[in-house]
Amino acid sequence: MTRYQVIPARLHGTVQVPSSKSMGHRLCICAGLSEDTCTVDNIALSKDIEATNRCLAALDVPLTEAEPAAAGRKAFTYGKGGAWRQLDGARTADCGESGSTLRFFIPLAALTGVPFTFTGRGKLVSRPEQPYYDMFDRQGLPYRTGADGRLPLTVHGRLQPGDYVLPGDVSSQFVSGLLLALPLLDGDSDLAIVPPLESASYIGLTLQSIRRFGIRVEQQDALHYHIPGRQRYRAPAPRVAVEGDWSQAAFWLVAGSIGATPDGIACAGLDGDSGQGDKAVLAILRRMGAAITEEGGRYTARPARLHGTVIDASDCPDLVPVLSVAAALADGETHIVHAGRLRLKECDRLAAMAAELGKLGARVDEEPEGLRIHGCPGGLAGGAVTQSWNDHRVAMSLAVAALGCKAPVVLDGGGSVTKSYPGFWLDYRALGGQYREGEEGK
Repeated sequence: MTRYQVIPARLHGTVQVPSSKSMGHRLCICAGLSEDTCTVDNIALSKDIEATNRCLAALDVPLTEAEPAAAGRKAFTYGKGGAWRQLDGARTADCGESGSTLRFFIPLAALTGVPFTFTGRGKLVSRPEQPYYDMFDRQGLPYRTGADGRLPLTVHGRLQPGDYVLPGDVSSQFVSGLLLALPLLDGDSDLAIVPPLESASYIGLTLQSIRRFGIRVEQQDALHYHIPGRQRYRAPAPRVAVEGDWSQAAFWLVAGSIGATPDGIACAGLDGDSGQGDKAVLAILRRMGAAITEEGGRYTARPARLHGTVIDASDCPDLVPVLSVAAALADGETHIVHAGRLRLKECDRLAAMAAELGKLGARVDEEPEGLRIHGCPGGLAGGAVTQSWNDHRVAMSLAVAALGCKAPVVLDGGGSVTKSYPGFWLDYRALGGQYREGEEGK
């Protein structure tokens, strides 16, 4: 694994924020299911998006790389969908470490009627998929898993239209997976979510995407959906573009608040009207005293004296690692609540951030459902060897934390950023960040 020695520095400049991975998944899938040829542009290619493309290919979706509108981005053209209706023979798809990919495609695979096996790596192999297993049991749909419900998972049979019930407190990805698949069944279905519902904004992104491709869903309220069957995905245009990613912008907005020159860090490529739940980073950081301004579509964060607050992570769990960094360098105490699902991500992110920030000199109390962080506004000691826990968001958060340290920080596993943001270290250096790269143990 790659080791980075990160030297504290003051960043400044403008970064073109990567496109939204969440919207990228959804638009690529919708385009792949569409009855029309459609190109998805402005993709910041990551290992997770590559996993989604592998699953589309396993469904016999024609897929070719196209010329992107902007340098440094990717575009893919998806041929007319519908081949999944005539699949013959068993299929296998490697989901890598992408939970979104796996949970979006399990119901889609169960439309085909052929044996469809999902594999994966890392923490994904053991992440909980029980809501789907319960659904298959109720329908009598055959499936086979590894030991203790782990991957590989093989699904063999066809989903049937009818009544579906899912828990709302495990992951919204299960709900999104059904919303993608149920419109393609031969009859109508009703989907009920058992409260409490977390990450509702991600369900909103799914609804936004499928409706853009002509799919009708009747939403009775936040917990009940009627999904007419016999629908077809239709592309709204020959080319659609993925919007900027607020969850990735969060790293630079925090960096600008705690470790920038007076000019700060500007984030370009964001949609101020986005439905992404992680846009909440703006409100949370401003509540902490951050100086973030918007002009001409650019959001600029300048150094500010932050103060503690209460952060409800129920609808923005991916922000917790980097917001815990902001809290560690703020005045007073920050309490992060409703974040228990972070223990089921690529790693246990609550344990990871508590442990690694502690190595840097922060005072972090780990709780079952969150973190209580006692800020050190004078800066963290640093001078420690930290671990990424093979988690991209932990790695990027620790790189940002190094900006607020008094001594260099060693980060083992910094290459894990490729899961969602392969260009992170290039952008870090372009903004004035300083680091030396090598191999662990050397």
